[in-house]
Formats: sequence, C-alpha cells, structure tokens
Amino acid sequence: MSLLVDNMHWVMLVSGLLTLSMLQAVFAPRNAMQAMFGEGVAGPAAELVVRNWGGLIAGGGAMLIYAAFNPEWRPLVLIFTGAGKLMFIALVLAHGHKFLLRQAGAAVVLDSIMVALFAAYLLAPGVN
Repeated sequence: MSLLVDNMHWVMLVSGLLTLSMLQAVFAPRNAMQAMFGEGVAGPAAELVVRNWGGLIAGGGAMLIYAAFNPEWRPLVLIFTGAGKLMFIALVLAHGHKFLLRQAGAAVVLDSIMVALFAAYLLAPGVN
C-alpha cells in the first residue's frame, strides 16, 4: 500500500491529464459526443449541456493535477472527482450498454481503475 501512497502524485497527474482531455467537449461538443457515444448533439440546448459537462469534467482533471502537487487537497479532490466518475460509470452501465463499444466503454474502464486507486489511497493507513 505504501507504494501507492508514495507515488500518488503520479497517479493523480496521469488521471488528471486523462480527465482534462474532456476539455474537447467545451470547444467541439458535436465531435466529443460522436467520439464518446456515437451520437450527435440535437439542438443548441443539448450543445450547451455537453459544453458544460465537458467543462465540469475538465475542471475535475485540473483539480487532480493541482492536488497531485498539493497533498493537503488530495482527500477532497479525490472524493469529488471519484464521485463524478462513479456517477458516469453507473449511468453508462445502467442505461447505456450500447455505448460500451464506443469510447465511453474505454472511459468506463479507465475511470473504474482511477476510482479504485483513489479509494485505495483514501483508505490507506496514515492518509488523511
């Protein structure tokens, strides 16, 4: 377990960079939706929601990068971003099985790994 604790900054940095990649949805919401789910954006309201979604996710990625270098912020950031990732995983598994063969499936796998590592870190002795 100390291996994870000692190297958590690297886990958070890589996780943050991967999560920050959702910034693409802010600037190209139609492309992001097509790549992630294989579907388009239907109308200006949906485009606005996708841009917001991408911005919130990218913000979580930026927070992971920040907390990688500021350990006092790690618990809060890991809980916040982990909860968001768990919600995405649950929604795709509960309602979007057809999306698992798209980029969303890869995101579910990567997010699941990240959440497991975040939880292991938070539950490690001496953390917090």
